[in-house]
Amino acid sequence: MCKDIILTTTSAAVGLLLMVVVFGGSVHFVESAIGVNWGTVSNHRLSPSTVVDLLKVNKIQKVKLFDADQDCLRALMGSGIEVMVGVSNDLLAAVSSSTAASDLWVSQNVTRYMVRGGANIKYIAVGNEPFLSSYGGQFQSYVMPAITNLQQSLAKANLAGRIKLVVPCNADAYEASLPSQGAFRPELTQIMTDLVTFLNSNGSPFIVNIYPFLSLYGNSDFPQDYAFFEGTTHSVTDGPNVYYNAFDGNYDTLVSALNKLGFGQMPIVIGEVGWPTDGAVNANVNAARLFNQGLINHVLSNKGTPLRPGQPPMDIYLFGLLDEEAKSVLPGSFERHWGIFSFDGQAKYPLNLGNGLLRNAENVQYLPSRWCVADPFKDLSGVEEHVKLACAAADCTNLNYGGSCNGIGERGNISYAFNSYYQVQKQNSRSCEFDGLGMITFQNPSMGQCKFLVGVTERVVTKRISQGSRLHCRSVILWLLVFCWGVLNL
Repeated sequence: MCKDIILTTTSAAVGLLLMVVVFGGSVHFVESAIGVNWGTVSNHRLSPSTVVDLLKVNKIQKVKLFDADQDCLRALMGSGIEVMVGVSNDLLAAVSSSTAASDLWVSQNVTRYMVRGGANIKYIAVGNEPFLSSYGGQFQSYVMPAITNLQQSLAKANLAGRIKLVVPCNADAYEASLPSQGAFRPELTQIMTDLVTFLNSNGSPFIVNIYPFLSLYGNSDFPQDYAFFEGTTHSVTDGPNVYYNAFDGNYDTLVSALNKLGFGQMPIVIGEVGWPTDGAVNANVNAARLFNQGLINHVLSNKGTPLRPGQPPMDIYLFGLLDEEAKSVLPGSFERHWGIFSFDGQAKYPLNLGNGLLRNAENVQYLPSRWCVADPFKDLSGVEEHVKLACAAADCTNLNYGGSCNGIGERGNISYAFNSYYQVQKQNSRSCEFDGLGMITFQNPSMGQCKFLVGVTERVVTKRISQGSRLHCRSVILWLLVFCWGVLNL
């Protein structure tokens, strides 16, 4: 049982915190740092080796994956970077129902990389926000059985002492009008009790994703200055405690919820937190820099929160490392613009993670400097369908209201759509035809803050099926592998 948590600051030059966690009388020293989420839902993916070099040059020592991408894990081998891999929600049913499935998943996605000079896998995330209210309980019943099976599989592989199971939760898992009143949603009380009991007995932290941006985006009455760390005229008073930013208020609501279950001192890791740079009002480079730098400074100051003074989160994983311009825009167009780096590994704004300003990816291989634009001498009255088709295959979210390209005019919008599609198609000349309405230019058509991209040549990723179909295929494949595993062991 976690008896006490004490944090002290180590070298400011490397921006690390040293957390002393006492479990059952024994002391464990755990370095805590600013990590990043590495998502790969992109049509312009850098090679994994280039991304790992980017992590290393920026001294980022912790990375969170949303699955167990083999290319990413191979690139991370030998780097020493601490890794969190994930069992995606679509696989929870299979893993929860069969120890053969969990054995196979661990064998294929963990054990094979845990060799001398291999990947430094520390956590396995069992699902990603599986209790999200919008899922309607779809994954809820699978979580604890999946954890039980995976823990047994790790034990069989002699990895139970090295790798911890965790469950990244959305902040909507708990609720309250004031932080001190925080409690888990009523329908989650039992499963959260079971989960937190397991986490505590295994020395695992509680992982939560906190997004003040979404509070601001979803509520026109939300005080804008309360989303940041620069001070506010809308502070929240909760008994003897005063909250000056949404992050601390949200965090302490979780602390109160955990305390109600009897685990008020459980270590907490922020699995996702960040601010998008495009695609919506308030999603811009200046706001993202202000929020992320304010957050980092706040955490590294060792100040903590009113309910945990001097005890900042164990770790924080910024969301995200790179833009992912193929992500679903169902939550909002900003979903494709969370990266602190653009898709090609170039820093979007000055940001100090505690060890100096961000440095760009090196030796990135770009396509030739040419763009596809609307022919200025053609009648564009029939272009609407072409633009729809282009933006269905490529990213045009910068053109939306509040986006960086929203004000470039109708012809500029058309050119932006044409070029986005042209670059996704690796500058295939036929992809700039659009029934004669497009033309290739060697003059950069970027306008002010609106940048017309040039793609990269480092990796060709073709997405010919929908994300839902991919997830279904992965589940079917796992079931088939489990069946074969069982037959071979008859």
